[in-house]
Amino acid sequence: MSDHAMTAEELLVPGRPGLVSVILVTFNERENILNTVENVFCHVPDPLEIIIVDDDSPDQTWQVVADLQDARVKLVRRVGTRGLASAFLRGIIESRGDIVVWMDADMCMPPELLPRMIAMLKDSDVVIGSRYAPGGLDVRHPIRVCASRLINGFASFVLGYDIKDYDSGFVVVRRTVFDKVLPIPTGHGEYFIEFIYMCCRKGLSVHEVPYTFTDRTKGASKSFRNIWQFGVLGTKYAVRILRARFRHLD
Repeated sequence: MSDHAMTAEELLVPGRPGLVSVILVTFNERENILNTVENVFCHVPDPLEIIIVDDDSPDQTWQVVADLQDARVKLVRRVGTRGLASAFLRGIIESRGDIVVWMDADMCMPPELLPRMIAMLKDSDVVIGSRYAPGGLDVRHPIRVCASRLINGFASFVLGYDIKDYDSGFVVVRRTVFDKVLPIPTGHGEYFIEFIYMCCRKGLSVHEVPYTFTDRTKGASKSFRNIWQFGVLGTKYAVRILRARFRHLD
């Protein structure tokens, strides 16, 4: 399936009742992916499927996943296409659960929090794993924490709705959410800010659950390779936030 051929109708396929779909996007996560998959299986009961979208990792993460040979794990290897936001959208399209989860594959986000987040869907449409809600914690390098808090502070100021962790990237949603809001498959973490903002604007119930975000212990960060690249990424976030807000001035 070509990413360019994706349609809204493909996102609106009715979900299988009770099935939880967990989406993991990977690029050079060979050292982490097995631990992440095992931890998801350990904490989320069946029926469960894990969709792993890999952008043809040079370290052959895709081969590690293929070797699992587990019917509950679906591998999508994208060759010639890259991008975090579009990869998550591809995973959503491939998913079939009426509950959809997406999170990082580097073990920085705790799979043990998923049962609580899923249970909260009884009273919510969207549940965000939040580093900055009361009780949450971000224990990464101080520079990264400062930058993240600045982005989230700016997003909260411009967009409103009292969301503490707009660029979390750790979320559980009802599939019916996609009837009203479709993720825009461009950018890095900016897509998540806009997705959450539009969920709020559409009147969906969005709640945050605190957790402790730890830094990866294996592999290299995709967003903090150097100060220059980090600054460019922050600027893109700010521009995306302003565009999202001023696109909807009513």
